[in-house]
Amino acid sequence: MRQIKQCNGSICKKFQHDNDVIDRISELRHYSRSHKLDHQQALAERVSLSSMLAKSQADLPARRMKDSYIEVHLPLGSEPQLREKYLTYHNTVRFGRILEDLDSIAVLISYSHTHNPALPRSPLSIVTALVDKIDMRQHIIYPDCDIKFTGHVTWVGKTSIEAKMHMSQFHDGAYRPVLDATFVMVARDPENKRAAFVNPLTPEGPEEKKLFQEGETNKSRRVELSTASLLKVAPTDEERKIVHSLFLNTLDSKTVSFRSRVLPPTSVWMEDAKLKGLEICHPQERNIFNRIFGGFLMRKAYELGWANACSYGGCRPNLVAVDDILFQKPVDIGSLLLLSSQVCYTEGKHIQVRVHSEVFDPLTRQHNTTNVFHFTFASDSDVPNIVPKTYGGESTQTPPHLTDTRTGINIFSLFSLV
Repeated sequence: MRQIKQCNGSICKKFQHDNDVIDRISELRHYSRSHKLDHQQALAERVSLSSMLAKSQADLPARRMKDSYIEVHLPLGSEPQLREKYLTYHNTVRFGRILEDLDSIAVLISYSHTHNPALPRSPLSIVTALVDKIDMRQHIIYPDCDIKFTGHVTWVGKTSIEAKMHMSQFHDGAYRPVLDATFVMVARDPENKRAAFVNPLTPEGPEEKKLFQEGETNKSRRVELSTASLLKVAPTDEERKIVHSLFLNTLDSKTVSFRSRVLPPTSVWMEDAKLKGLEICHPQERNIFNRIFGGFLMRKAYELGWANACSYGGCRPNLVAVDDILFQKPVDIGSLLLLSSQVCYTEGKHIQVRVHSEVFDPLTRQHNTTNVFHFTFASDSDVPNIVPKTYGGESTQTPPHLTDTRTGINIFSLFSLV
């Protein structure tokens, strides 16, 4: 049983639920997960909540960061039955489960920020827009030690919320940091059809003002990166030079032909470093809107990416960072979800894996991209260099945590465009 501690100013409340923080979210939404009939009835009831939405952000009271602060305790050390859900075959913690928990906690933080005690239920539908960043501060997560999640809102726009979370683990008599995560959530109307306003945020003190400014910077960076996409603008001179250099390094000096390519020593063609998977989306993983939980999608993508990195490096890799998880479209119940992972960049012991997910409609034969995930892993020893063979392969080689330049993010995407 997990313990949830939610603070509002100087008042703290503790909750204990058998079904984790999702039950608290369901309570705020006034939604039961127990039966399909309840699900359909809840959807019908939520249509009437539209009249409770604010007409503008100015109509909503400002909130403080501490109003949304929560703690969630995961007692892996004291509850063996719960521990079983998080264990791998090698007696380590399944990080995919941690991603699911982070997603649920980010939603609960957002609902805490927008909670109106005068209303019987929240008219907002809060969903995950993207995972901006998850940085690992230590690579070992002990399977038999308690875990604590803390987090709160650090920035808001008119309809979006940034939530920062920290995970620590009790070991050697103290809680020690494990990871830092930044999620961006968006508020929608009760039917999840259009954007809805959220409460403004008033930072207090220098530390909170710094966090809020970091949120502004993060927003500007995301806008800049979206406008710098290779699908919108041409590659820079630096990117073109690097692509040309990569191409020359793989030319057969004997034939000097565009079609004749030679793999450099200790290297692997990018096209030979792929791993794919398929998920049938069952109702068990649905949310109130009859869509698949974002946390479930992250877990499946991570596990496929990890398996690809493990196969490529020849050992069990450690996660270094999660970056740029984009939730482009929802995934409906009953969908066929296709997952494709690709090793797209290597440097020393580091392996960057990109996972692309899409929904396939067997009736129309159409494919629609739903998510894109980026994971960085570290192997025990140096791994082979990944080498793109086509123009498109060059532009998927994206090392956001190994280099901060636009070239590093875009250069290995160039070859996949043709």
